[in-house]
Order: sequence, then structure tokens, then C-alpha cells
Amino acid sequence: MLKAVFQLEPLTCPSCIKKIETTLNKMVGMQTVRVLFNSSKVKTEFDATIIQATEVENILQKLGYQVISAKVS
Repeated sequence: MLKAVFQLEPLTCPSCIKKIETTLNKMVGMQTVRVLFNSSKVKTEFDATIIQATEVENILQKLGYQVISAKVS
């Protein structure tokens, strides 16, 4: 499993949490998704043989959230 933390521009509403978590959890290979509203971070854990971090980043941007940085470990 691969872990990645995506720093987003500031989130403006708590409903953003559900929107992001619901969408990312539907991805095949996604293990966990946690959105930290106060720090505007999305913590994920996924199967790197199925999903790439760039795919997650692209989905976040399609949802309307600007990704400032991504740390993959």
C-alpha cells in the first residue's frame, strides 16, 4: 500500500469533506481516505498497482480543488 497526502487550497465548507471522501472511496484500489478540513489535507492509502497518485490528484482537480502539493510515501 502506498500513502499520499495532498495539500489543497483552503477548504471553505464542511460538505467538501463528504464530496471528496465519497468520490475517492469509489476508486478501485483505494483503501482509506481522510479529509482534514482545518488543514485542507487529504490523506489517502491505496494499492499502487491499481491507482497512481497522479490519478488521485487529477480527480481532486476535476472536483474543483486546487492541489498545492502531494507527498507520497
